[in-house]
Amino acid sequence: MSIATGPIVQIAWVTDDIDATERLLSEQYGVGEWMRIPDVHFGPEDCTYRGAPADFTAHIALGYSGDLQLELIQPVTGESIYTEFLAGNAPGLHHVCFTTEDIEAACAAAVAAGQEVVQRGSMMGGAMEFAYVAAPSAGAPYIEIARIGPDIQALFDAVKTNAAKATS
Repeated sequence: MSIATGPIVQIAWVTDDIDATERLLSEQYGVGEWMRIPDVHFGPEDCTYRGAPADFTAHIALGYSGDLQLELIQPVTGESIYTEFLAGNAPGLHHVCFTTEDIEAACAAAVAAGQEVVQRGSMMGGAMEFAYVAAPSAGAPYIEIARIGPDIQALFDAVKTNAAKATS
């Protein structure tokens, strides 16, 4: 069974300076409007990191290049795969995200394939569920698998529309 059933919908960077990364991708690569979501909190009730309850905060920025979503993540507090990444690497590409309709089945398939699910969680009361699978042999530190519900998809569609208007 495939771990993910949908296409790649996102490429993400982890950065220690979200402002500078937004500027670089906008000025040098034509990324349109960014939607900044500061201080996104992931608590132990909805997120795990390396099998234990997680408690961390990150600044998030979303933009688009055509139909592809770009995500910037700047860790602020707590331990996560984002702080772990910056502790061992310069800021840079962190993951690509595939979609799935069934996060439980996707995680089970990853484990059955011998891949570690490093971080897992949900947002907005389950409107989006995600899991990060360690993927060094795939050329990226992680692959994110996400079930994106209609409310989150509507948010993403609005960001994409605003980004397209900004580049027109």
